[in-house]
Amino acid sequence: MIERLLERQLRSRWNSGKALVVTGPRQVGKTTLLHKLCVEEGDYLLLNADEADVRALLENTSVTRLRQLIGSKKTVFVDEAQRVRNIGLTLKLITDQMPDVRLLVSGSSALDLASEINEPLTGRKFDFHLYPISWQELVGNVGFLAAKQQLETRLLFGFYPDVVTNVGDERSILQQLSSSYLYKDLLTFGGIRRPEVLDKLLVVLALQVGSEVSYNELARTIQIDKATIETYIGLLEKAFIVFRLQPFSRNLRHEISSSRKIYFYDNGIRNAILADFKPVALRTDIGALWENFLISERQKVLHYGGQWARTYFWRTHQQQEIDYLEEKDGAIDAWEFKWNPNAKVRFAKPFIETYSPGHTTVIHRDNFDGFVTDNQP
Repeated sequence: MIERLLERQLRSRWNSGKALVVTGPRQVGKTTLLHKLCVEEGDYLLLNADEADVRALLENTSVTRLRQLIGSKKTVFVDEAQRVRNIGLTLKLITDQMPDVRLLVSGSSALDLASEINEPLTGRKFDFHLYPISWQELVGNVGFLAAKQQLETRLLFGFYPDVVTNVGDERSILQQLSSSYLYKDLLTFGGIRRPEVLDKLLVVLALQVGSEVSYNELARTIQIDKATIETYIGLLEKAFIVFRLQPFSRNLRHEISSSRKIYFYDNGIRNAILADFKPVALRTDIGALWENFLISERQKVLHYGGQWARTYFWRTHQQQEIDYLEEKDGAIDAWEFKWNPNAKVRFAKPFIETYSPGHTTVIHRDNFDGFVTDNQP
Protein backbone atom coordinates (compact mmCIF):
# COMPACT_ATOMS: atom_id res chain seq x y z
CA MET A 1 0.00 0.00 0.00
CA ILE A 2 1.29 3.47 -0.89
CA GLU A 3 1.54 5.54 2.27
CA ARG A 4 -0.68 8.60 2.04
CA LEU A 5 0.50 11.95 3.36
CA LEU A 6 -2.95 12.71 4.74
CA GLU A 7 -2.49 9.89 7.25
CA ARG A 8 -0.18 12.10 9.32
CA GLN A 9 -2.74 14.88 9.51
CA LEU A 10 -5.48 12.48 10.51
CA ARG A 11 -3.34 10.94 13.23
CA SER A 12 -2.53 14.38 14.61
CA ARG A 13 -6.27 14.99 15.12
CA TRP A 14 -7.15 11.41 16.04
CA ASN A 15 -8.06 12.15 19.66
CA SER A 16 -9.31 15.71 19.17
CA GLY A 17 -12.89 14.91 20.17
CA LYS A 18 -14.13 16.30 16.86
CA ALA A 19 -15.39 14.57 13.72
CA LEU A 20 -12.73 13.98 11.06
CA VAL A 21 -14.31 14.61 7.66
CA VAL A 22 -12.44 13.44 4.54
CA THR A 23 -13.71 14.43 1.11
CA GLY A 24 -12.27 13.81 -2.35
CA PRO A 25 -13.03 12.24 -5.73
CA ARG A 26 -14.27 8.70 -6.00
CA GLN A 27 -11.65 5.97 -6.13
CA VAL A 28 -8.76 7.96 -4.62
CA GLY A 29 -8.46 5.77 -1.49
CA LYS A 30 -10.54 7.51 1.20
CA THR A 31 -12.19 4.30 2.39
CA THR A 32 -8.89 2.39 2.27
CA LEU A 33 -7.08 5.02 4.34
CA LEU A 34 -9.76 5.42 7.00
CA HIS A 35 -10.32 1.66 7.17
CA LYS A 36 -6.59 1.18 7.79
CA LEU A 37 -6.65 3.63 10.71
CA CYS A 38 -9.77 2.00 12.16
CA VAL A 39 -8.28 -1.50 11.96
CA GLU A 40 -5.17 -0.31 13.79
CA GLU A 41 -7.37 1.19 16.48
CA GLY A 42 -9.22 -2.07 17.09
CA ASP A 43 -12.95 -2.68 17.36
CA TYR A 44 -14.96 -0.19 15.28
CA LEU A 45 -18.28 0.24 13.49
CA LEU A 46 -18.36 0.77 9.71
CA LEU A 47 -21.54 2.32 8.33
CA ASN A 48 -21.47 2.25 4.52
CA ALA A 49 -24.08 4.69 3.29
CA ASP A 50 -24.04 3.15 -0.17
CA GLU A 51 -26.25 0.47 1.44
CA ALA A 52 -29.95 1.33 1.63
CA ASP A 53 -30.52 -0.22 5.05
CA VAL A 54 -27.65 1.78 6.53
CA ARG A 55 -29.05 4.99 5.07
CA ALA A 56 -32.42 4.22 6.60
CA LEU A 57 -30.81 3.80 10.03
CA LEU A 58 -29.02 7.13 9.80
CA GLU A 59 -31.78 9.31 8.32
CA ASN A 60 -33.91 11.33 10.74
CA THR A 61 -32.72 9.27 13.69
CA SER A 62 -32.62 9.89 17.43
CA VAL A 63 -29.99 9.67 20.16
CA THR A 64 -31.62 6.52 21.52
CA ARG A 65 -31.49 4.76 18.16
CA LEU A 66 -27.91 5.87 17.61
CA ARG A 67 -26.85 4.54 21.00
CA GLN A 68 -28.44 1.20 20.14
CA LEU A 69 -26.69 1.18 16.76
CA ILE A 70 -23.25 2.14 18.04
CA GLY A 71 -23.34 0.11 21.24
CA SER A 72 -19.93 -0.12 22.91
CA LYS A 73 -17.93 0.86 19.80
CA LYS A 74 -15.54 3.76 20.39
CA THR A 75 -14.78 4.44 16.71
CA VAL A 76 -17.51 4.96 14.10
CA PHE A 77 -16.73 5.35 10.39
CA VAL A 78 -19.55 6.68 8.15
CA ASP A 79 -18.52 6.03 4.53
CA GLU A 80 -20.11 7.89 1.56
CA ALA A 81 -21.97 10.11 4.02
CA GLN A 82 -23.33 12.42 1.31
CA ARG A 83 -25.88 9.73 0.45
CA VAL A 84 -27.70 10.15 3.79
CA ARG A 85 -30.40 12.81 4.07
CA ASN A 86 -29.91 15.16 7.02
CA ILE A 87 -26.58 13.50 7.77
CA GLY A 88 -25.32 16.69 9.40
CA LEU A 89 -27.89 16.49 12.18
CA THR A 90 -27.14 12.79 12.72
CA LEU A 91 -23.41 13.49 13.03
CA LYS A 92 -24.12 16.39 15.39
CA LEU A 93 -26.07 14.06 17.69
CA ILE A 94 -23.11 11.69 17.84
CA THR A 95 -20.51 14.39 18.54
CA ASP A 96 -22.69 16.16 21.14
CA GLN A 97 -24.29 13.22 22.93
CA MET A 98 -21.51 10.62 22.65
CA PRO A 99 -18.27 12.53 23.27
CA ASP A 100 -16.33 9.33 23.91
CA VAL A 101 -17.00 8.11 20.34
CA ARG A 102 -14.40 8.91 17.67
CA LEU A 103 -16.28 9.87 14.48
CA LEU A 104 -14.81 9.50 10.99
CA VAL A 105 -16.73 10.63 7.92
CA SER A 106 -15.92 10.24 4.22
CA GLY A 107 -17.65 11.69 1.19
CA SER A 108 -16.99 11.45 -2.53
CA SER A 109 -18.84 14.64 -3.29
CA ALA A 110 -18.92 18.11 -1.88
CA LEU A 111 -22.18 18.71 -3.73
CA ASP A 112 -24.46 17.68 -0.90
CA LEU A 113 -22.10 16.84 1.94
CA ALA A 114 -20.79 20.35 2.55
CA SER A 115 -24.22 21.95 2.74
CA GLU A 116 -25.52 19.11 4.90
CA ILE A 117 -22.79 19.16 7.55
CA ASN A 118 -21.23 22.63 7.65
CA GLU A 119 -23.85 24.31 9.79
CA PRO A 120 -24.71 21.40 12.14
CA LEU A 121 -21.04 20.57 12.69
CA THR A 122 -19.67 24.10 13.03
CA GLY A 123 -16.85 23.89 15.57
CA ARG A 124 -17.29 20.11 15.79
CA LYS A 125 -15.18 18.88 12.86
CA PHE A 126 -11.86 19.01 11.06
CA ASP A 127 -12.01 18.95 7.26
CA PHE A 128 -9.48 17.11 5.11
CA HIS A 129 -9.17 16.43 1.40
CA LEU A 130 -7.68 13.36 -0.25
CA TYR A 131 -6.40 13.73 -3.80
CA PRO A 132 -5.25 11.06 -6.23
CA ILE A 133 -1.77 9.82 -5.33
CA SER A 134 0.76 12.65 -5.29
CA TRP A 135 4.21 12.72 -6.82
CA GLN A 136 5.61 12.98 -3.29
CA GLU A 137 3.73 9.83 -2.24
CA LEU A 138 4.95 7.98 -5.33
CA VAL A 139 8.56 8.93 -4.58
CA GLY A 140 8.10 7.82 -0.99
CA ASN A 141 6.89 4.45 -2.21
CA VAL A 142 9.27 3.60 -5.07
CA GLY A 143 12.13 6.11 -4.69
CA PHE A 144 12.97 9.13 -6.84
CA LEU A 145 14.79 7.28 -9.63
CA ALA A 146 11.96 4.81 -10.23
CA ALA A 147 9.39 7.61 -9.99
CA LYS A 148 11.32 9.74 -12.49
CA GLN A 149 11.28 6.80 -14.90
CA GLN A 150 7.47 6.90 -14.65
CA LEU A 151 7.20 10.64 -15.33
CA GLU A 152 5.95 10.42 -18.91
CA THR A 153 3.56 7.62 -17.94
CA ARG A 154 2.13 9.77 -15.15
CA LEU A 155 1.74 12.72 -17.52
CA LEU A 156 -0.40 10.50 -19.73
CA PHE A 157 -2.28 8.32 -17.25
CA GLY A 158 -2.29 10.31 -14.03
CA PHE A 159 -2.29 9.25 -10.40
CA TYR A 160 -5.52 7.45 -9.52
CA PRO A 161 -4.50 4.53 -7.27
CA ASP A 162 -5.94 1.81 -9.55
CA VAL A 163 -4.17 3.39 -12.51
CA VAL A 164 -0.81 3.53 -10.73
CA THR A 165 -1.00 -0.04 -9.42
CA ASN A 166 -2.42 -1.76 -12.54
CA VAL A 167 0.26 -1.29 -15.15
CA GLY A 168 -1.00 -2.11 -18.63
CA ASP A 169 -4.66 -1.62 -17.75
CA GLU A 170 -4.61 2.16 -17.44
CA ARG A 171 -6.83 2.94 -20.42
CA SER A 172 -9.77 0.77 -19.39
CA ILE A 173 -9.62 1.98 -15.78
CA LEU A 174 -9.58 5.62 -16.88
CA GLN A 175 -12.40 5.00 -19.33
CA GLN A 176 -14.56 3.79 -16.47
CA LEU A 177 -13.44 6.55 -14.12
CA SER A 178 -14.11 9.29 -16.65
CA SER A 179 -17.63 8.07 -17.39
CA SER A 180 -19.75 6.43 -14.71
CA TYR A 181 -17.71 7.41 -11.66
CA LEU A 182 -17.04 10.91 -12.93
CA TYR A 183 -20.69 11.68 -13.45
CA LYS A 184 -22.35 9.71 -10.68
CA ASP A 185 -22.45 12.46 -8.08
CA LEU A 186 -23.07 15.19 -10.64
CA LEU A 187 -26.11 13.40 -12.02
CA THR A 188 -27.37 12.40 -8.58
CA PHE A 189 -26.85 15.61 -6.62
CA GLY A 190 -26.17 18.33 -9.15
CA GLY A 191 -29.49 18.31 -10.92
CA ILE A 192 -27.83 17.86 -14.31
CA ARG A 193 -30.41 16.64 -16.78
CA ARG A 194 -28.35 16.93 -19.97
CA PRO A 195 -25.19 14.84 -19.58
CA GLU A 196 -24.39 15.36 -23.27
CA VAL A 197 -23.84 19.06 -22.53
CA LEU A 198 -21.51 18.11 -19.69
CA ASP A 199 -19.58 15.86 -22.10
CA LYS A 200 -19.11 18.73 -24.56
CA LEU A 201 -18.04 21.12 -21.80
CA LEU A 202 -15.45 18.70 -20.44
CA VAL A 203 -13.96 18.17 -23.91
CA VAL A 204 -13.66 21.91 -24.49
CA LEU A 205 -12.11 22.46 -21.05
CA ALA A 206 -9.66 19.60 -21.65
CA LEU A 207 -8.58 21.22 -24.91
CA GLN A 208 -8.07 24.58 -23.20
CA VAL A 209 -5.91 23.48 -20.26
CA GLY A 210 -3.27 26.14 -19.69
CA SER A 211 -5.21 28.74 -21.69
CA GLU A 212 -7.52 31.44 -20.45
CA VAL A 213 -11.17 30.46 -20.48
CA SER A 214 -14.04 32.77 -21.35
CA TYR A 215 -17.49 31.70 -20.16
CA ASN A 216 -19.08 33.68 -22.97
CA GLU A 217 -16.94 31.86 -25.53
CA LEU A 218 -17.72 28.50 -23.94
CA ALA A 219 -21.44 29.30 -24.09
CA ARG A 220 -21.20 30.13 -27.80
CA THR A 221 -19.15 27.02 -28.55
CA ILE A 222 -21.48 24.61 -26.75
CA GLN A 223 -24.62 26.60 -27.60
CA ILE A 224 -25.99 27.01 -24.11
CA ASP A 225 -26.34 30.10 -21.93
CA LYS A 226 -23.50 31.54 -19.84
CA ALA A 227 -25.33 30.92 -16.55
CA THR A 228 -25.48 27.19 -17.30
CA ILE A 229 -21.74 27.17 -18.07
CA GLU A 230 -21.02 28.81 -14.72
CA THR A 231 -23.28 26.35 -12.91
CA TYR A 232 -21.74 23.30 -14.57
CA ILE A 233 -18.17 24.43 -13.93
CA GLY A 234 -19.08 25.06 -10.29
CA LEU A 235 -20.44 21.53 -10.05
CA LEU A 236 -17.32 20.10 -11.71
CA GLU A 237 -15.25 21.85 -9.05
CA LYS A 238 -17.38 20.47 -6.23
CA ALA A 239 -17.03 16.99 -7.72
CA PHE A 240 -13.22 17.41 -7.62
CA ILE A 241 -12.78 17.13 -11.39
CA VAL A 242 -11.48 20.62 -12.19
CA PHE A 243 -10.26 23.67 -10.31
CA ARG A 244 -9.85 27.32 -11.27
CA LEU A 245 -6.83 29.60 -11.21
CA GLN A 246 -7.68 33.30 -11.02
CA PRO A 247 -5.67 36.16 -12.56
CA PHE A 248 -3.43 38.28 -10.34
CA SER A 249 -4.17 41.98 -10.73
CA ARG A 250 -3.25 44.78 -8.34
CA ASN A 251 -1.52 47.80 -9.79
CA LEU A 252 -0.91 47.71 -13.51
CA ARG A 253 -3.54 49.20 -15.80
CA HIS A 254 -3.05 46.61 -18.53
CA GLU A 255 -3.33 43.50 -16.34
CA ILE A 256 -5.97 40.90 -17.19
CA SER A 257 -8.38 40.78 -14.25
CA SER A 258 -11.56 38.99 -15.34
CA SER A 259 -10.52 35.73 -17.01
CA ARG A 260 -9.52 32.44 -15.42
CA LYS A 261 -7.70 29.23 -16.23
CA ILE A 262 -9.21 25.82 -15.52
CA TYR A 263 -7.12 22.75 -14.73
CA PHE A 264 -7.94 19.09 -14.10
CA TYR A 265 -7.05 17.48 -10.80
CA ASP A 266 -5.65 14.54 -12.74
CA ASN A 267 -3.91 14.33 -16.12
CA GLY A 268 -5.29 10.86 -16.76
CA ILE A 269 -8.89 12.04 -16.47
CA ARG A 270 -8.12 14.95 -18.81
CA ASN A 271 -6.60 12.64 -21.43
CA ALA A 272 -9.39 10.07 -21.04
CA ILE A 273 -11.99 12.76 -21.79
CA LEU A 274 -10.14 13.42 -25.06
CA ALA A 275 -9.47 9.68 -25.65
CA ASP A 276 -5.86 10.67 -26.33
CA PHE A 277 -3.01 8.70 -24.79
CA LYS A 278 -0.38 9.24 -27.49
CA PRO A 279 3.21 9.02 -26.20
CA VAL A 280 4.77 12.27 -25.02
CA ALA A 281 7.15 12.38 -28.00
CA LEU A 282 4.20 12.53 -30.40
CA ARG A 283 2.10 15.12 -28.59
CA THR A 284 1.56 18.73 -29.52
CA ASP A 285 0.04 19.47 -26.10
CA ILE A 286 3.01 18.48 -23.92
CA GLY A 287 3.21 22.06 -22.60
CA ALA A 288 -0.39 21.89 -21.39
CA LEU A 289 0.12 18.42 -19.88
CA TRP A 290 3.24 19.58 -18.05
CA GLU A 291 1.54 22.71 -16.71
CA ASN A 292 -1.53 20.77 -15.56
CA PHE A 293 0.69 18.19 -13.83
CA LEU A 294 2.76 20.79 -12.00
CA ILE A 295 -0.12 22.97 -10.84
CA SER A 296 -2.30 20.05 -9.72
CA GLU A 297 0.65 18.54 -7.83
CA ARG A 298 1.35 21.88 -6.21
CA GLN A 299 -2.23 21.95 -4.87
CA LYS A 300 -1.45 18.65 -3.12
CA VAL A 301 1.80 20.04 -1.68
CA LEU A 302 0.03 23.06 -0.21
CA HIS A 303 -2.86 21.04 1.22
CA TYR A 304 -0.89 18.17 2.74
CA GLY A 305 1.73 20.60 4.05
CA GLY A 306 -0.92 22.69 5.78
CA GLN A 307 0.18 25.80 3.88
CA TRP A 308 -2.17 28.67 3.18
CA ALA A 309 -1.36 30.44 -0.07
CA ARG A 310 -3.33 32.31 -2.69
CA THR A 311 -2.56 30.99 -6.16
CA TYR A 312 -2.79 32.87 -9.45
CA PHE A 313 -1.54 33.31 -12.98
CA TRP A 314 -0.58 36.73 -14.40
CA ARG A 315 -1.05 38.23 -17.85
CA THR A 316 -1.37 41.62 -19.50
CA HIS A 317 -3.26 42.70 -22.59
CA GLN A 318 0.16 42.93 -24.29
CA GLN A 319 0.52 39.12 -23.88
CA GLN A 320 3.13 39.30 -21.11
CA GLU A 321 2.45 36.42 -18.76
CA ILE A 322 3.66 34.30 -15.88
CA ASP A 323 2.33 30.76 -15.48
CA TYR A 324 1.93 30.55 -11.73
CA LEU A 325 2.12 32.75 -8.63
CA GLU A 326 1.78 32.13 -4.92
CA GLU A 327 1.10 34.81 -2.36
CA LYS A 328 1.97 33.88 1.22
CA ASP A 329 2.37 36.17 4.22
CA GLY A 330 2.53 39.19 1.95
CA ALA A 331 5.30 37.74 -0.24
CA ILE A 332 4.89 36.76 -3.90
CA ASP A 333 6.80 33.98 -5.69
CA ALA A 334 6.60 33.36 -9.44
CA TRP A 335 7.19 30.31 -11.62
CA GLU A 336 7.36 29.58 -15.33
CA PHE A 337 6.86 26.02 -16.59
CA LYS A 338 8.79 24.56 -19.53
CA TRP A 339 9.04 20.90 -20.52
CA ASN A 340 12.33 21.56 -22.32
CA PRO A 341 15.21 22.27 -19.89
CA ASN A 342 16.93 24.40 -22.55
CA ALA A 343 13.99 26.72 -23.19
CA LYS A 344 14.84 30.40 -22.77
CA VAL A 345 12.63 32.28 -20.31
CA ARG A 346 12.61 35.93 -19.24
CA PHE A 347 10.22 37.04 -16.54
CA ALA A 348 8.20 40.09 -17.54
CA LYS A 349 9.98 43.28 -16.46
CA PRO A 350 6.77 45.18 -15.50
CA PHE A 351 5.83 42.40 -13.11
CA ILE A 352 9.30 42.27 -11.51
CA GLU A 353 9.48 46.04 -11.08
CA THR A 354 5.96 46.35 -9.69
CA TYR A 355 5.74 43.38 -7.34
CA SER A 356 9.36 42.50 -6.45
CA PRO A 357 8.77 38.73 -6.16
CA GLY A 358 10.88 36.84 -3.65
CA HIS A 359 11.66 34.06 -6.13
CA THR A 360 11.37 33.74 -9.90
CA THR A 361 11.99 30.16 -10.95
CA VAL A 362 11.73 28.20 -14.19
CA ILE A 363 10.50 24.64 -13.60
CA HIS A 364 11.42 22.02 -16.21
CA ARG A 365 11.67 18.25 -16.34
CA ASP A 366 15.20 18.22 -14.87
CA ASN A 367 14.46 20.31 -11.76
CA PHE A 368 10.76 19.89 -10.97
CA ASP A 369 11.04 17.60 -7.94
CA GLY A 370 11.41 20.34 -5.35
CA PHE A 371 8.37 22.19 -6.62
CA VAL A 372 6.11 19.16 -6.23
CA THR A 373 7.56 17.95 -2.92
CA ASP A 374 7.90 21.29 -1.13
CA ASN A 375 11.68 21.22 -1.07
CA GLN A 376 11.94 24.73 -2.48
CA PRO A 377 10.02 28.01 -2.06
